[in-house]
Amino acid sequence: MKRLTTIHSRSQFAEFRPMKQPNPPSWTLKEKISRLKSTMEAVHTEVLLCNDLDFSSVFQRVVEEKGIGRLLYARNTALGSQIYLMKERTPKKLPELATYDESIENWKEQLFSVDASVTETRGGIAETGSLILWPTEEEPRLMSLVPPIHLAVLKAETIHHNFSEVIQKEKWSEQMPTNALLISGPSKTADIEQTLVYGVHGPSQLVVFVIQSN
Repeated sequence: MKRLTTIHSRSQFAEFRPMKQPNPPSWTLKEKISRLKSTMEAVHTEVLLCNDLDFSSVFQRVVEEKGIGRLLYARNTALGSQIYLMKERTPKKLPELATYDESIENWKEQLFSVDASVTETRGGIAETGSLILWPTEEEPRLMSLVPPIHLAVLKAETIHHNFSEVIQKEKWSEQMPTNALLISGPSKTADIEQTLVYGVHGPSQLVVFVIQSN
């Protein structure tokens, strides 16, 4: 008993030592983009590189190629405003736009009838090839989970080396959301016979637009 008491006493007054964080790789921005792109493409994600000037034309081309007839977007975000202006300027090059501005109970039928959704991202992780999404009132969680095609817009400068760097630089310990999503590819699942199927529990297609500043 004396030995146990001594151990307890030592642990009680031991000096606190924070856990040492691993050093992130020293990749350049170009290397981070390349790593994220190759890692995501390995799990059937489509990654398109563009810049501020040609994003609109690249986006319109993808929408047309995939035959998207109804697109869900968030009108009151920076990306939503850009999509809205695209529609105003070239109405024939973009599909019908739908906004998710009601409760899920009232909008459920419409939510499950859209062809695709487009959302912003909070950042990316080069090491694992992942997107970071923090659902908001404007872009609820279901926007990236229900439509069969998810179009995600990622600013190149928000790509981090690894998850540890994300937590530190974004100060997650001070401002954790209700839920955070890390997305690497389209939804996929396999049955007992190992038959791989896409889109059973989420989007069957994920398209990422990586926008590099001019």
